[in-house]
Amino acid sequence: MDDPVARLIAQCAAADRAAFRTLYRDTSAKLMGVLLRMLKERAEAEDALQEVYTRVWLRAGRYDPAKGRGMTWLIAIARNLAIDRLRARPEATSDDGLDTVQDATPGAETRLVAQGEARRMADCFDTLDPDKADAVRGAYLNGLSYLDLAARHGVPLNTMRTWLRRSLLKLKECLDT
Repeated sequence: MDDPVARLIAQCAAADRAAFRTLYRDTSAKLMGVLLRMLKERAEAEDALQEVYTRVWLRAGRYDPAKGRGMTWLIAIARNLAIDRLRARPEATSDDGLDTVQDATPGAETRLVAQGEARRMADCFDTLDPDKADAVRGAYLNGLSYLDLAARHGVPLNTMRTWLRRSLLKLKECLDT
């Protein structure tokens, strides 16, 4: 898949100011939404957004497209900054203690990103032969040994190792596109 945000981040790493302006124009509304949702105060969210882009400019060289999409990286920076700011706020005391209970459910944005990644993974699994996809799931999701998988599929142990290695390479190639 083409990732225009990743391309812009790479150009920012090379100190390309025009790319940075384009990156800001294309992503600032989404990041502002993330910050507003977390910080609940527009002025603080605007300050945080400025700090996010300062960090992006300074750390663009650290972005690794092999580890995730560009927008995901930007959202992680914004989210981490918002968490830091929330932790730095003075604690409000309450008698009932409910203000200290955190909501463990992921936000809508996190769920959408996860659903997109899960869909991509499922699509990539569909490119594998059914037996090989089953073997990969058995080994890496169900914890089955190579020997168990070889017996289950009726193939020699070294064949099973080859299936798994080639299938993982095919999955990686599919996810990288």
